[in-house]
Amino acid sequence: MLKTQEGTRRTPGNLHVPEDCRAVSEVLARVGDKWTVLVVSTLGDGPKRFNELRKALGSISQRMLTLTLRGLERDGLVTRTVFPTNPPRVDYELTRLGRSLLEPVSELGSWARKNRPAIHDARARFDTAGNGR
Repeated sequence: MLKTQEGTRRTPGNLHVPEDCRAVSEVLARVGDKWTVLVVSTLGDGPKRFNELRKALGSISQRMLTLTLRGLERDGLVTRTVFPTNPPRVDYELTRLGRSLLEPVSELGSWARKNRPAIHDARARFDTAGNGR
């Protein structure tokens, strides 16, 4: 019988299905990435041009923003619309799937801000106790 830690819930069925683990890991790698979270949050206000995004995000490099947007587009979270102007105008916008990510991303950000002091304190206690090895 599996013993669960206090306060955790046990899900029924097989707790480790390799296929499910890979799927979850793959999605979390995309949506848990620092720049993905910031790009999705920024696009939550509506469509933006590349340079608008870059300016809003501050320290992101052109290459990293390009890679992040391509990954988001590939995963169906962002659409890229090219307008036939001279020079061409390109807008990036969240898809319905991308918009569905706004709430969990916002919740996770709120949780991180709220709990950062507690995590900082826990790390200090851990390190002071000599557990940092």
